[in-house]
Amino acid sequence: MTQKRDSVLSWDEYFMAVALLSAGRSKDPNTQVGACMADPHNRLVGVGYNGFPRGCSDDELPWAREGAYLDTKYPYVCHAEVNAILNAISRDLTDCRMYVALFPCNECTKIIIQAGIREIIYLSDKYADTDSVRAAKLMLDMAGVKYRQFVPQRSSILIDFTQATLKDA
Repeated sequence: MTQKRDSVLSWDEYFMAVALLSAGRSKDPNTQVGACMADPHNRLVGVGYNGFPRGCSDDELPWAREGAYLDTKYPYVCHAEVNAILNAISRDLTDCRMYVALFPCNECTKIIIQAGIREIIYLSDKYADTDSVRAAKLMLDMAGVKYRQFVPQRSSILIDFTQATLKDA
């Protein structure tokens, strides 16, 4: 009897890989963030990445991180979490999980809470000491939204287009 394959991706690995793959669509030269959401039945319900709003040219708006506010990307970029929520196939995101490359800022957190998302799984918390992330964690704690850092069980996943298979690298 043939045995099933035992190196199957966990749900967390699968959805975090989708979030990271989505980040590859971002045109931001400094920070590429992707996010996706899964419902309680482990169905993918929304995907997004950071970028400018639809119809706003990424060739005309600035990508700078420093300078006068209107000459930077900050007043224009939509974060991956917001885009994932806006791109959701359902408007009812109650009890969904969000997978995101970077811990959400306070602005995204407000939208995550309002959408009914019950858990955030993040890869990096490199801005943990900022007021934005402190405010985000305060609101998440108050609203009873869980959050945890993704701890990978493998160092990488390779997508080989020539073989149409996934491999541990």
